[in-house]
Amino acid sequence: MKIAVLPGDGIGTEIVAQAMKVLDLLKRDGMKIETEEAAIGGAGYDTAGDPLPEATLKLAKASDAVLLGAVGGPQYDKLDRPLRPERGLLRIRKELNLFANLRPALLYPELASASTLKPEVVAGLDIMIVRELTGDVYFGQPRGIEVRDGQRWGFNTMIYSEAEVRRVAHVAFGIAMKRGRKLCSVEKANVLECSELWKEVVAEVAREYPEVELSTMYVDNAAMQLVRNPKQFDVIVTGNIFGDILSDEASMLSGSIGMLPSASLDEHNKGMYEPIHGSAPDIAGRNLANPLATILSVSMMFKYTFGDQATADRIDNAVKKVIAQSYCTGDIWTEGCKRVSCSEMGDAVVAAM
Repeated sequence: MKIAVLPGDGIGTEIVAQAMKVLDLLKRDGMKIETEEAAIGGAGYDTAGDPLPEATLKLAKASDAVLLGAVGGPQYDKLDRPLRPERGLLRIRKELNLFANLRPALLYPELASASTLKPEVVAGLDIMIVRELTGDVYFGQPRGIEVRDGQRWGFNTMIYSEAEVRRVAHVAFGIAMKRGRKLCSVEKANVLECSELWKEVVAEVAREYPEVELSTMYVDNAAMQLVRNPKQFDVIVTGNIFGDILSDEASMLSGSIGMLPSASLDEHNKGMYEPIHGSAPDIAGRNLANPLATILSVSMMFKYTFGDQATADRIDNAVKKVIAQSYCTGDIWTEGCKRVSCSEMGDAVVAAM
């Protein structure tokens, strides 16, 4: 198993270091794991003048899976747009054809009080958001800023092909088949032609999965329902920009954005695995970050790319154990918890394993 390790910027180096402790333990237990590190994001720009250096892309393509930390920082905000750290992240997703982004939102019972919603609203929460990742307004052309009639205009294009919608719909229905067999397709078909096509294609794919109950919901209503009655959802499938927003909203249901992992997969289940949070420059270098989302991303790597459910369960159970033992980083701290640092949380997970 060859894993490209891309720590990135800010807290990325700290949280990836804790995930590496998990991989090192698995190596000591006899698993054949090879890791190689490379720069991406701001670190890529600093070392090679490019947020996605050619050497990094070459390593990612040659690896079985990619583990990524986070990218970005205020020191890069004044760079030309193509050189900003986030462009490296968008490019690697596109270059690796990682079109299906899986973002679970799971609430551990001990963290119910850490959520901003009432415990009775979120207790037992277990949602999977499937976000299309390589299309939509983030990648559509034409795009840009130009002067028209003496004033500046900014423009982007929301666009999806039938094939793009169909393939991510199949992923979502496949996941729903392994869960509660309920799938909600989220779009804005009442005002967007792009969403109208999305809705039609998802309905066509649904005929191949008669066991799955398909519902549809406009994105504004979905945003409201996620905080009103989140447990009505099992699997959600949606486009790139809607999925970006809704999955961050869902992260707060679980108590902290620092708890949520993600997987971005191609058609062969090769994937890039990363926490859904950003580089958190305000706490970078202070050993305060929550590494659990990154560690849980490693679990998803074993489940989806390597097909090793037993190792995934081992990692997941270790995380459950440390939470049950009341270990908390600052973002999930509540009264009575044992507050620990980023590195101490990593050590606790390894001990539990």
